[in-house]
Amino acid sequence: MILTIQILTGLIALIHIYFLVLEMFLWDKPKGLKVFGQTQEMATATKVLAANQGLYNGFLSAGLIWGLFVGGVVGFQFCVFFLSCVVVAGLYGAYSVNKRILFVQALPAAVALGLTLCCGQ
Repeated sequence: MILTIQILTGLIALIHIYFLVLEMFLWDKPKGLKVFGQTQEMATATKVLAANQGLYNGFLSAGLIWGLFVGGVVGFQFCVFFLSCVVVAGLYGAYSVNKRILFVQALPAAVALGLTLCCGQ
C-alpha cells in the first residue's frame, strides 16, 4: 500500500509540474490557449498572473517531491500538508474557475491524502 501511495503522490507532483509548465511557459502559446480555452488577447493580458500561479503549482510539486524523498515521519507530514494544500486549491479552483478542476486536481489529491492518512507511514 505504501508503494501505491508513493506512486499516487508522485503522479500528483508530476501533474503540478505540468501545470507549472502550462501556466509559466505555454499560457499564451497554442497549447495553453487550447487547454485553458481562452483567446490570445486574454492570455496576453493575464500572462503574468498565470506565471505566478504556475510558480505556486511548482511549490506544491516541490513539497510533495521533498516529502517522498525524505520519507519517515517528516516525509509523511510534508505529504499530508502538501496534499491538503492541493485539495484546497482544487476545491477553490472548481468553485471559482471550472468544475473540471475538481476531477483533475482535487479528487486525485483527496484520494492520495485519504490513503496516506489511512495507510501511510
